[in-house]
Amino acid sequence: METSGGIQASLSGRYAVALFDLARDGGSLDTVAGSLAGLKAATQQSADFKGLINSPVLSRDVASRTIATVAATMGLDPLTTRFLGVLAQNRRLSQLPAVIRAYETLLSNHKGETRAEVTSAHPLTDDQRAALQQSLRAHVGREVAVDAKVDPAILGGLVVKIGSQMIDSSIRTRLNSLAHAMKG
Repeated sequence: METSGGIQASLSGRYAVALFDLARDGGSLDTVAGSLAGLKAATQQSADFKGLINSPVLSRDVASRTIATVAATMGLDPLTTRFLGVLAQNRRLSQLPAVIRAYETLLSNHKGETRAEVTSAHPLTDDQRAALQQSLRAHVGREVAVDAKVDPAILGGLVVKIGSQMIDSSIRTRLNSLAHAMKG
């Protein structure tokens, strides 16, 4: 079993490793990654989906049937659909966001990439993302997979997290630093 940086130590990590191993053995690593990316977007954009995966009152059967319907509607691959069924039966759907993050890390490590979490005030264009990846590749010395998020509260600039390293060039941080310096 492939592990990475203690991923397997957590419950979500064990689920992610199991899914990763099945996907690798079935030659569907990228297919599963695509389905998980769709689920990740759904958890971020749909309050109903977020409520479904976090609901403590749904029975196992209702959660399983509902998640199967969601999977069919989203056109998820069969392995990811079965995996979601297992999460529902084990009452672990709330672990889905952490499982997705752990799977992404396992996949990046498998491909020899480093993951970077990038927060910007506005969505990055394809050209900006490519330039950022190239710059980060030069900084890190290996391929970098960018996980982009949007947070208008940073006002502008970027916040980049690579492992335990954080580069914060956001306007909000600069303004806070200036305000602190002016206070004396």
